[in-house]
Amino acid sequence: MDSTAGKLYLVPTPIGNMDDISLRAIQVLKEVDMIACEDTRHSGRLLKKLEIKKKLISYHNFNETKRAGTLVIEMKKGVSIAVISDAGSPGISDPAYRIVIKAIENDITVVPLPGANSLVPALTASGLPPDSFFFGGFLPPKKSGRIKKFESLMELPATLIFFESPHRIEKAVTDACQVFGNRPACIAREMTKIHEEFIRLPLKELKETLTTRKLKGEIVFLISGKK
Repeated sequence: MDSTAGKLYLVPTPIGNMDDISLRAIQVLKEVDMIACEDTRHSGRLLKKLEIKKKLISYHNFNETKRAGTLVIEMKKGVSIAVISDAGSPGISDPAYRIVIKAIENDITVVPLPGANSLVPALTASGLPPDSFFFGGFLPPKKSGRIKKFESLMELPATLIFFESPHRIEKAVTDACQVFGNRPACIAREMTKIHEEFIRLPLKELKETLTTRKLKGEIVFLISGKK
């Protein structure tokens, strides 16, 4: 590793409850030279609450490839950079992968911090087996893509976990019923927030429930694996 280069820190931010940020995350954000974030306005509000004044630079899905190269150049000059997403751990369905690869290719130290995420809390509170699980990220937006994704996982003996948007969750549950039948499932909604909710039902009952309820907020969709 280049001893003169700065470091790349991957810093999780709260997914809802602001008290979930770690002491180490706060310390790192205070010490780095620059913070790369998805939305400078959103992250600016978090830093204001933490009483941290730091240079912010946008780093999101639309500029990730170009910006990763720019940030690596800065780190090779000795600048330390923290990457944060709007919520949760950078790189988990959020930008970070490309800059991590660039940093590794350039012998820059990558320091990942543990912290808030929706994946593990949703799993542990779902009532589904937590000993083995598969995380599939966001489901494809079209029915054909979702069906193909589900079919590829039919034989997996592990709890299946996905992110889904509130306006597509009913369709996702319907497609899951088509592929998996009536397996146990859970929708974890608005994790760590005031309206946090777990809907633990077999898929067919979950489908019926969603015909009369329109869910809001961030959603984690979990399905039991093959027995």
